[in-house]
Amino acid sequence: MDRLQNIETFVRVAQTQSFAEAARQLRVAKSVVTTRIKQLEDYLGGPLFHRSTRVVRLSELGQAFLRDCTELVGRANDIVDQMRDVRGRPAGTLRVHALTGFVLGHFGALLRDFQARYPDIRLELMVSDAVVDPVQAGVDCALQIFPAASTELISRPLFPVRRVFCATPQYLAAHPEPQDPRDLHHHKLGLYSGYPTRDRWTFHRDGGELTTYLAAALLTNSVHLLREYALEHAGIVCLPTLVAGDEIRDGRLKVVLPAYQLSSFWLSAVYAGTSRNAFKLKLFMEHITDAFAKVPPWDGALIEKGVLPKELVEA
Repeated sequence: MDRLQNIETFVRVAQTQSFAEAARQLRVAKSVVTTRIKQLEDYLGGPLFHRSTRVVRLSELGQAFLRDCTELVGRANDIVDQMRDVRGRPAGTLRVHALTGFVLGHFGALLRDFQARYPDIRLELMVSDAVVDPVQAGVDCALQIFPAASTELISRPLFPVRRVFCATPQYLAAHPEPQDPRDLHHHKLGLYSGYPTRDRWTFHRDGGELTTYLAAALLTNSVHLLREYALEHAGIVCLPTLVAGDEIRDGRLKVVLPAYQLSSFWLSAVYAGTSRNAFKLKLFMEHITDAFAKVPPWDGALIEKGVLPKELVEA
């Protein structure tokens, strides 16, 4: 019996609450997972799980066993990765879930440089705007602007995500430009559907706040569709500067209500504290923060032009 392998399998079943999902993530047959758990149960002299056709729950023995096991598995993998790094060749697969809005336009060069530095690390990247639990999704981390789905997860901020309302000069020439956030009610608005504040929008100016509720003519989970909608002169949209920075800088889009700031989110890496790829994940997060720093390049260019203020209002 490979005791450490069986313990790692136990931890994965406990985290996913599913033998089938644990098998998928470990890339083995479900029967292999079942065998490993049975071997461990035989060795310990009691059941680790209560199983039914629908539910897999930890037994009292399993609950007592889990905490030390997760720390053991995480530490074992970390030691192996660090020894590989000492030899100059960190290796293995790193699985990442990332927001579509971040990946398109900014991530290709980052991945190229990361793999040039660590050629033996294989990346698997899943892209969507869905909020995921990295453990349940079988990834090492999720790059997202949303709070962690569980208090058992760690959230490490990487860089701020600013948002602005903007429209084409052609649209603003044909419609009265808003001078106050409440003037937005008189325009066709394109809004992102995934923000946790939903229809409630808070604007900051000179230390004060103004809150209003906005109704969208176009509500979507795609910030890239919102950008296209704006570029068709269809209305005013709210976009992250990481998506609209180039268009604002070259004048195809103009920031509306420049005296007001929306609160900013942070793009964070959300991951389990016992990630089996903790060392590789650390290298990846450091690479992102080194590349984008506290002021990402797309914001730095707009600050330099005077389009964005230097100070940041956070959510």
